[in-house]
Amino acid sequence: MTHDAAAAQPRLLVVEDDDTIRETVSEAMAMEGFSVSAAADGQSAWTQLQQQRFDLVVLDLMLPGLNGLDVCRRLRSTANPPLILVVSARDTETDRVLGLEVGADDYLVKPFGMRELVARCRALLRRQRQPQPAVAPEPAPARELQHQDLTLYPGECRVSRDGLELKLSPKEYRLLELFMQNPRRVWSRDQLIEQVWGIDYIGDSKTVDVHIRWLREKIENDPSNPSKLVTVRGFGYRFG
Repeated sequence: MTHDAAAAQPRLLVVEDDDTIRETVSEAMAMEGFSVSAAADGQSAWTQLQQQRFDLVVLDLMLPGLNGLDVCRRLRSTANPPLILVVSARDTETDRVLGLEVGADDYLVKPFGMRELVARCRALLRRQRQPQPAVAPEPAPARELQHQDLTLYPGECRVSRDGLELKLSPKEYRLLELFMQNPRRVWSRDQLIEQVWGIDYIGDSKTVDVHIRWLREKIENDPSNPSKLVTVRGFGYRFG
């Protein structure tokens, strides 16, 4: 393999305390063209993550010592964290939402098929590499969008509230831009996923609710009783 080909391989870290699962996943992903490293516990995984740059982490939640949720939280607080695909035997809605809330990009329930794991990994990487097109491209430079104390600057990809700049993730920014471009329109989860995450997204739709919650914490006076970004029960979300 040439140096260029090796460099083009997605770098994957498999974090799993079950030896059989860890080895099986590692071998299968290596056969699919990934450059694979592995860790049997959260602390050794965190050590590798500090020493090397990975594109994607396949992360079990139930780990000895430092558990998977703690690894997620630590990664989310770093600059340019890798993508995270959580794999867990916990299959309740609460467990999936918790995994997404602490920073996972997708959640896969055990037992899973290897083809599905590969498909989800490739979908995550594909979405990261291909920027989403604007919903309604403007031939002229986009003007500022204003709503109450919020100002969104499309050309600069930034938002201020009462003159103070908000720190939004790319997904939070894209959601807010979509809402402010279409005031009072009701968006379903599926529509938001298609516009913000892309039509090839195959993960849990609960990620929309999680990102809406994060966004409300930054733009609402009372996030538990929102006045800007409201829920339209049975339909979806509306801004304004």
